[in-house]
Amino acid sequence: MQFEGPLRKMMTEFSEPIQYFMELRGQFLQVNQLLDKTIEISFKGYECLSCGQGAPIFRQGFCKSCFFEVPQAADWIIHPEQSKAHLGIEDRDLAYEQKMQLQPHVVYLANSSNVKVGVTRKAQIPTRWIDQGAHEALPLLEVPNRYLAGIAEVALKGHVSDKTNWRTMLKNEIEDVDLWQWKQRLIQFLPNEVVAYLSQEHKTSVCFPVIAYPIKPKSLNLSKTPFYTGKLKGIKGQYLIFEDDTVFNVRSNEGIVVGLNVLTEV
Repeated sequence: MQFEGPLRKMMTEFSEPIQYFMELRGQFLQVNQLLDKTIEISFKGYECLSCGQGAPIFRQGFCKSCFFEVPQAADWIIHPEQSKAHLGIEDRDLAYEQKMQLQPHVVYLANSSNVKVGVTRKAQIPTRWIDQGAHEALPLLEVPNRYLAGIAEVALKGHVSDKTNWRTMLKNEIEDVDLWQWKQRLIQFLPNEVVAYLSQEHKTSVCFPVIAYPIKPKSLNLSKTPFYTGKLKGIKGQYLIFEDDTVFNVRSNEGIVVGLNVLTEV
């Protein structure tokens, strides 16, 4: 089987285990079916996810020009506390910003490599947790807009991490913690504006399709290694995990055009 096209983050279906899908120029691939199969990945070029041009990808799947222009790459994406749509103030595209920011958002605790706090649109649950490689997550707040979620996250950052250690997550070095106890501990640090929005939702557990975890994960960089062959042993977060401990982050390589060939075993 041969496929070619620009990478986008893998689509997921919440089941046990999580089902992963990849779309390359209209061809859909159920990635779970590739487990224990040998795959060739080759670098073919670039294709910006916004303008479609072949300029090198700068960040988040966009060429440099688009990254500084499109609303999908504005600062409020990474820093929700900078959201201004609730004030009617435009950043790059007010209609888009109102659509994305003025909807229910969830501040949550997740356990991937460690306990972390995060923010996502309610519509993105549980997709956001799957993409982060979290094996469990617990909603802390459900607020009506992105700004309130952002100021809550900022208030909690001094008391709990907002980062995931990708190597620890991929090695599945799970820290045994009680997210409910963490929630009770952190409530006292929330801003007054969000206390009324405490969530009563229960914990969600996530099971990933992994046959074997890497011992010393090393990241595949297609700009340095434009051709790679390996046997797929697992999928976690947005990573493909191979038998030789090589891991490939599909999402961080969005906009890179790849050739993907599934080898027939002999």
